[in-house]
Amino acid sequence: MRKPMNGIAKAKSAPEPRPESHIMPNLNNRHIFPLRSLVPNAITVLAICAGMSAMRFAILGRWEGAVLAILIAGVLDGLDGRMARLLKGSSRFGAELDSLSDIVSFGVAPAVILYSWTLRDVKGVGWLLALIFTISMALRLARFNTMSQNEGQNAEEKRDYFTGIPAPAAAALALWPMILYFLTDIAFFKDPVFCVIYLGIIAALTVSSLPTFSFKKMSIKRDYVLLYLLGIAIFATMLVTHVWATMSVVGLAYIATIPMAYIHHRRRFRTSPEVQGDEQDDEQDKPPA
Repeated sequence: MRKPMNGIAKAKSAPEPRPESHIMPNLNNRHIFPLRSLVPNAITVLAICAGMSAMRFAILGRWEGAVLAILIAGVLDGLDGRMARLLKGSSRFGAELDSLSDIVSFGVAPAVILYSWTLRDVKGVGWLLALIFTISMALRLARFNTMSQNEGQNAEEKRDYFTGIPAPAAAALALWPMILYFLTDIAFFKDPVFCVIYLGIIAALTVSSLPTFSFKKMSIKRDYVLLYLLGIAIFATMLVTHVWATMSVVGLAYIATIPMAYIHHRRRFRTSPEVQGDEQDDEQDKPPA
């Protein structure tokens, strides 16, 4: 009998190469983005579009359109979070996208609008205040993202209060002189010196530690639901028919809530941790009954 050739035996005993399909990654195992998360993210993208459109209106000198675009961005910013909670589509991606949307729509856009409207008449000071406002908004958003991950913060305080003025409210308040000017046509509201001082105050309140009300978890008693819906209908009608007068009243009402929130917060959380610790020590030192 003929012996098998060594080369052939080695070739037969060698392991066969893996098919190319085993080397390539399995595409079916990749994480699929849930469809329910697309709805709130799409609303956030629309908010970015509104903020960018506001800057375009400012470049074209269409001031009323610029302010309305910022207000629309604020409405969309309030909707995306509620839709995410309603559809259970919250995600880290959506949170990061929302922060980027806020800095564009409520940080950059209002600064560009105000600078194009009147701040440029104060030369370098006007541009400096525009930069300060945008930077303050960025710092405020970074602080908000950090505090939202802080588990040591009081849950009730975190639920019912913001630290500083929130981004949409700060943007609306920054444009409040324009709204008053559209309503009254009084030149004082367009005065660049007044707008510089006013914008500086809003920027300071944005990064301050002043507590302001959070209306996200606001609940209505069942007995007042019909009155609440009636109020929404009246507000919507006034907003359509007399937009600048309505927004002027809303701005004034929100400014009035700032000192109210401070007083309410102090009364509710006025006991400091040191005082609480002293009270606990006193209770421990008491002799048993």
